[in-house]
Amino acid sequence: MLRTSLVFAALGVSTVAMADAPLPDRQMALTHMVRQECGSCHGMSLQGGLGPSLLPAALAEKSLEGLTATIYAGRPGTAMPPWQRFLNEAEAQWIVEQLMKGFPE
Repeated sequence: MLRTSLVFAALGVSTVAMADAPLPDRQMALTHMVRQECGSCHGMSLQGGLGPSLLPAALAEKSLEGLTATIYAGRPGTAMPPWQRFLNEAEAQWIVEQLMKGFPE
């Protein structure tokens, strides 16, 4: 947890509790983004491709904070881009929470 907090601090990402879930219209837009944009590397069914699987079983051992930071800030040196131009931290966390439950259609 300390390492994750240090990574978040270095990236400027807050570890404070995030805001409530995005509004329904924004949830639909984020769901579309994940299916189309993320699906282009992680597979249209999110089972993996160029990027790893984003199914609940594959994410079970990963931390919410670490996955949120990955979406928000990307992973330098890999094909994973930062998405902070397109969403905020709370939206990135909402995406991770949905992925961990089984992403909606």
